[in-house]
Amino acid sequence: MVDDSEQGEKELDLVGSYFLKLWRFKSKRAAASSAKDVEMGNLDNEDEELEEEEESVPTELDTLNSSGGFSIVLPDKLSVQYPSVNLHGHDVGVVQANCPAPVKRLVYYFEIYVKNAGAKGYVSIGFTTEGFNMRRQPGWEANSFGYHGDDGLLYRGQGKGEAFGPTYSTGDTVGGGINYGSQEFFFTKNGQVVGTVEKDAYEAAQRAKQQTYIERISIPQTASYGIVRSYLQHYGYEDTLHVFDVASQSSVPPITGIHDNGFNEHGVYALKHRKILRKLIKDGQIDDAFGNLREWYPQTVQDDTSAICLMLHCQKFIELVRVGHLEEAVDYGRTHFEKFYSLKEYEDLVKESQLENVADAVNAIILSTNPEVKDNRSCLHSYLEKLLRQLTACFLEKRLLNGNQGEAFHLRRVLLAKNS
Repeated sequence: MVDDSEQGEKELDLVGSYFLKLWRFKSKRAAASSAKDVEMGNLDNEDEELEEEEESVPTELDTLNSSGGFSIVLPDKLSVQYPSVNLHGHDVGVVQANCPAPVKRLVYYFEIYVKNAGAKGYVSIGFTTEGFNMRRQPGWEANSFGYHGDDGLLYRGQGKGEAFGPTYSTGDTVGGGINYGSQEFFFTKNGQVVGTVEKDAYEAAQRAKQQTYIERISIPQTASYGIVRSYLQHYGYEDTLHVFDVASQSSVPPITGIHDNGFNEHGVYALKHRKILRKLIKDGQIDDAFGNLREWYPQTVQDDTSAICLMLHCQKFIELVRVGHLEEAVDYGRTHFEKFYSLKEYEDLVKESQLENVADAVNAIILSTNPEVKDNRSCLHSYLEKLLRQLTACFLEKRLLNGNQGEAFHLRRVLLAKNS
C-alpha cells in the first residue's frame, strides 16, 4: 500500500513535472529561435504560436515544370512570356508557383499584371493542383478553378464557363484568393473583388463578420470580470486584485456579484503567501523563497530531488552567475546538483533563467496543497487560460474538419488587431 504522505509527494511532483517539461520546452524553443535569429540577423524574432509551424509561401514561378513548350519563365522568375502563335485550343502555356498556397490562415491572395494579353486576349488566372495538365487552362480540368480574361467567365473543373465578372486584358491587374474560413475562391480586377468589396479590405471584412457574430453572443458582464479576477487570484497578484475590485465597484454601473460567480473556487487559498513567494523568486531571492516554503509548506520541498527543488536550485545557480559570483555558483552547483546527476531527465535544464516559470511552478505547488483541491492538475492553469486553451482547441478542431485549412486562434494577433 502507498501511505498518504507518499501519495501526496507523488501528486505534488506531478505539478512540478509539468513545469519542468515547460522549462525544457521553452529552453529548446529559445535555443532554436536564437540560432535562427543569428542566421537571419534578427534578434527580435518571436514565434507566433507554440503549436504552429511556419508554412512555405509562393515566392516565384516554378521554372522546372512551368517553363518550356508554350510558355517561357523569364530570368526574374516572376514574369512569363507566351512566344507561340495560338492556332488552336490546346496551344496553352500554364505556369504555377514554386510551392502551393499556404492553408493555415484566414485568407491567401495573389495578383498578376497583364503586360500584354495578345490579339485574342486569352489570359486566365486560377488555382490548380500538382500534376495539372500544363496545356489546359485553369478551370478546364477537374480540381481547378479559373477566371478567364477573354470572356469574364468562371470555370469550375469543366470546359463550360458560367457568368462571373468583367473581362480583363492588357494593362489590368487581376488577383485570385482563397477564403479558408468560408472555403471559397475569390477573384479581383484592378484592386476590387469582383462584385463585392475592395481587395485590401477583404480580410478585414471577413474578420469583421466574425467579430459581428461573436458580439451577438450575450455574455453577462460579471462573467468577464470573474474570469479576470480568477486569473489574478490564481497567480497570487493580490495588490492588482485589490485595485481591480475597487475599480469594478466604482464603474458605472458598479459590477456586482463577481465574488460569487464560481470562478474563485480555490483562488483565495494562500493568496498572501503566494504573492510573497512570487515576488521573492522574481527578485532572484531564491534562498528566501526556499526558507518560506520550508516554513509554510514543508511538504512541497520535503523530497529534495523533486522537480520543484531542482527548478529552484537551477534558478539560484543562474542568479549567482548573473551577478558574477562564479566561484560561489560552482560551489553551489557541486553541493546541490550532485543528487540530480543520476536522474537523466534533469540533465539538460541548467541553461537559462526562467523566473516566471519557476514562480508559476511554486504558485501551483502551493495551490495543490489546498485540501479542498480534488485534482492537482486543476492548479496548473487559471480559468482564463483554460478558456483560451479550449478556444484554441476548438479552432484547431474546426480546421481539422475543414481539411486542415484555415487559421488557428492566435491571442497575440487578436490583441494586436484590437490595438491597431
